[in-house]
Amino acid sequence: MTAPPNPIATLIWTFALMSLFAVGGANSAIPEMHRVAVDVQHWMTDKQFADVFAISQLAPGPNVLIVTLIGYSVAGIAGAVAATVAMCGPTALLAYYVSRFLERSRDARWPAIIQAALVPLSIGLMAASALILARTSDQSWIAALITIVAAALAFATRINPFWMLLAGGILGFAGVV
Repeated sequence: MTAPPNPIATLIWTFALMSLFAVGGANSAIPEMHRVAVDVQHWMTDKQFADVFAISQLAPGPNVLIVTLIGYSVAGIAGAVAATVAMCGPTALLAYYVSRFLERSRDARWPAIIQAALVPLSIGLMAASALILARTSDQSWIAALITIVAAALAFATRINPFWMLLAGGILGFAGVV
Protein backbone atom coordinates (compact mmCIF):
# COMPACT_ATOMS: atom_id res chain seq x y z
CA MET A 1 0.00 0.00 0.00
CA THR A 2 1.17 3.50 -0.75
CA ALA A 3 1.05 6.26 1.83
CA PRO A 4 -1.62 8.92 1.37
CA PRO A 5 -0.29 12.12 -0.17
CA ASN A 6 0.86 14.84 2.17
CA PRO A 7 -1.99 17.40 2.34
CA ILE A 8 0.45 20.31 2.82
CA ALA A 9 2.41 19.33 -0.28
CA THR A 10 -0.84 18.94 -2.22
CA LEU A 11 -2.00 22.39 -1.10
CA ILE A 12 1.32 23.96 -2.09
CA TRP A 13 1.43 22.31 -5.51
CA THR A 14 -2.24 23.05 -6.22
CA PHE A 15 -2.24 26.71 -5.27
CA ALA A 16 1.24 27.51 -6.63
CA LEU A 17 0.19 26.25 -10.04
CA MET A 18 -3.24 27.88 -9.80
CA SER A 19 -1.70 31.24 -8.90
CA LEU A 20 0.06 31.41 -12.25
CA PHE A 21 -3.25 31.06 -14.11
CA ALA A 22 -5.37 33.35 -11.90
CA VAL A 23 -5.52 36.21 -14.38
CA GLY A 24 -7.58 38.91 -12.68
CA GLY A 25 -6.91 37.82 -9.11
CA ALA A 26 -7.88 34.96 -6.84
CA ASN A 27 -11.59 35.32 -7.57
CA SER A 28 -10.99 34.44 -11.21
CA ALA A 29 -9.68 31.05 -10.03
CA ILE A 30 -12.83 30.19 -8.03
CA PRO A 31 -14.06 27.59 -10.59
CA GLU A 32 -10.73 25.77 -10.44
CA MET A 33 -10.58 26.05 -6.63
CA HIS A 34 -14.06 24.56 -6.47
CA ARG A 35 -13.17 21.76 -8.87
CA VAL A 36 -10.05 20.84 -6.93
CA ALA A 37 -11.42 21.27 -3.39
CA VAL A 38 -14.83 19.65 -3.97
CA ASP A 39 -14.63 17.33 -6.98
CA VAL A 40 -10.99 16.17 -7.11
CA GLN A 41 -9.60 16.22 -3.56
CA HIS A 42 -12.95 16.01 -1.70
CA TRP A 43 -11.64 18.42 0.93
CA MET A 44 -15.12 19.94 1.32
CA THR A 45 -18.68 19.82 0.06
CA ASP A 46 -20.40 22.32 -2.24
CA LYS A 47 -22.06 23.93 0.77
CA GLN A 48 -18.81 24.17 2.71
CA PHE A 49 -17.14 25.76 -0.32
CA ALA A 50 -19.94 28.32 -0.66
CA ASP A 51 -19.67 29.05 3.08
CA VAL A 52 -15.89 29.49 2.87
CA PHE A 53 -16.32 31.85 -0.06
CA ALA A 54 -18.94 33.88 1.81
CA ILE A 55 -16.72 34.16 4.89
CA SER A 56 -13.75 35.18 2.76
CA GLN A 57 -15.74 37.95 1.13
CA LEU A 58 -17.25 39.24 4.37
CA ALA A 59 -13.96 39.39 6.22
CA PRO A 60 -11.79 42.45 5.71
CA GLY A 61 -8.66 41.91 3.70
CA PRO A 62 -7.69 40.64 0.27
CA ASN A 63 -9.92 38.36 -1.79
CA VAL A 64 -7.24 35.66 -1.59
CA LEU A 65 -8.55 34.87 1.90
CA ILE A 66 -10.58 32.00 0.40
CA VAL A 67 -7.30 30.17 -0.24
CA THR A 68 -6.33 30.61 3.41
CA LEU A 69 -9.67 29.19 4.55
CA ILE A 70 -9.44 26.21 2.21
CA GLY A 71 -5.92 25.49 3.48
CA TYR A 72 -7.12 25.80 7.07
CA SER A 73 -9.97 23.36 6.50
CA VAL A 74 -7.54 20.85 4.98
CA ALA A 75 -4.58 21.05 7.38
CA GLY A 76 -5.18 23.64 10.08
CA ILE A 77 -2.89 26.63 10.55
CA ALA A 78 -0.01 25.00 8.64
CA GLY A 79 -2.36 24.39 5.71
CA ALA A 80 -3.62 27.98 5.83
CA VAL A 81 -0.08 29.38 5.72
CA ALA A 82 1.08 26.94 3.04
CA ALA A 83 -1.90 27.59 0.75
CA THR A 84 -1.67 31.37 1.13
CA VAL A 85 2.07 31.54 0.47
CA ALA A 86 1.69 29.15 -2.47
CA MET A 87 -1.08 31.29 -3.99
CA CYS A 88 0.68 34.63 -3.46
CA GLY A 89 4.37 33.78 -3.85
CA PRO A 90 4.66 32.65 -7.48
CA THR A 91 2.35 35.40 -8.70
CA ALA A 92 4.28 38.06 -6.79
CA LEU A 93 7.58 36.87 -8.26
CA LEU A 94 6.11 36.68 -11.76
CA ALA A 95 4.60 40.17 -11.43
CA TYR A 96 7.91 41.56 -10.24
CA TYR A 97 9.91 40.16 -13.15
CA VAL A 98 7.27 40.94 -15.77
CA SER A 99 7.00 44.55 -14.55
CA ARG A 100 10.78 44.92 -14.79
CA PHE A 101 10.69 43.50 -18.32
CA LEU A 102 7.81 45.76 -19.33
CA GLU A 103 9.59 48.78 -17.90
CA ARG A 104 12.43 48.15 -20.34
CA SER A 105 9.88 47.72 -23.19
CA ARG A 106 7.73 50.75 -22.38
CA ASP A 107 8.18 52.29 -25.84
CA ALA A 108 7.02 49.13 -27.61
CA ARG A 109 3.40 48.64 -28.66
CA TRP A 110 3.03 44.94 -27.79
CA PRO A 111 2.67 45.30 -23.96
CA ALA A 112 -0.52 47.35 -24.41
CA ILE A 113 -1.89 44.77 -26.85
CA ILE A 114 -1.25 41.92 -24.40
CA GLN A 115 -2.82 43.88 -21.55
CA ALA A 116 -5.92 44.62 -23.65
CA ALA A 117 -6.18 40.94 -24.60
CA LEU A 118 -6.12 39.88 -20.95
CA VAL A 119 -9.18 42.00 -20.04
CA PRO A 120 -11.81 39.75 -21.69
CA LEU A 121 -10.04 36.67 -20.33
CA SER A 122 -10.22 38.09 -16.82
CA ILE A 123 -13.89 39.02 -17.20
CA GLY A 124 -14.71 35.54 -18.49
CA LEU A 125 -12.93 33.88 -15.57
CA MET A 126 -14.80 36.05 -13.07
CA ALA A 127 -18.12 35.27 -14.80
CA ALA A 128 -17.31 31.56 -14.50
CA SER A 129 -16.60 32.15 -10.80
CA ALA A 130 -20.00 33.78 -10.35
CA LEU A 131 -21.72 30.86 -12.10
CA ILE A 132 -19.98 28.25 -9.93
CA LEU A 133 -20.87 30.12 -6.73
CA ALA A 134 -24.48 30.58 -7.79
CA ARG A 135 -24.80 26.88 -8.61
CA THR A 136 -23.35 25.81 -5.26
CA SER A 137 -25.27 28.23 -3.06
CA ASP A 138 -28.67 28.67 -4.71
CA GLN A 139 -30.62 25.65 -3.51
CA SER A 140 -34.13 26.98 -4.27
CA TRP A 141 -35.80 28.96 -7.01
CA ILE A 142 -36.21 31.90 -4.61
CA ALA A 143 -32.46 31.97 -3.93
CA ALA A 144 -31.74 31.77 -7.66
CA LEU A 145 -34.18 34.63 -8.31
CA ILE A 146 -32.52 36.77 -5.63
CA THR A 147 -29.11 36.07 -7.20
CA ILE A 148 -30.37 37.07 -10.65
CA VAL A 149 -31.98 40.28 -9.33
CA ALA A 150 -28.83 41.20 -7.38
CA ALA A 151 -26.64 40.59 -10.44
CA ALA A 152 -28.95 42.69 -12.64
CA LEU A 153 -28.98 45.51 -10.06
CA ALA A 154 -25.20 45.41 -9.74
CA PHE A 155 -24.84 45.55 -13.52
CA ALA A 156 -27.48 48.17 -14.30
CA THR A 157 -27.26 50.56 -11.34
CA ARG A 158 -24.72 52.20 -9.11
CA ILE A 159 -26.27 50.81 -5.91
CA ASN A 160 -23.63 50.05 -3.30
CA PRO A 161 -23.30 46.24 -3.00
CA PHE A 162 -23.52 46.64 0.78
CA TRP A 163 -27.25 47.34 0.46
CA MET A 164 -27.78 44.19 -1.61
CA LEU A 165 -25.84 42.16 0.98
CA LEU A 166 -27.97 43.69 3.72
CA ALA A 167 -31.18 42.86 1.85
CA GLY A 168 -29.98 39.28 1.30
CA GLY A 169 -29.11 38.96 4.97
CA ILE A 170 -32.53 40.22 6.00
CA LEU A 171 -34.24 37.80 3.61
CA GLY A 172 -32.14 34.95 4.99
CA PHE A 173 -32.84 35.96 8.60
CA ALA A 174 -36.56 36.18 7.81
CA GLY A 175 -36.46 32.62 6.46
CA VAL A 176 -37.30 33.53 2.87
CA VAL A 177 -34.13 31.95 1.56
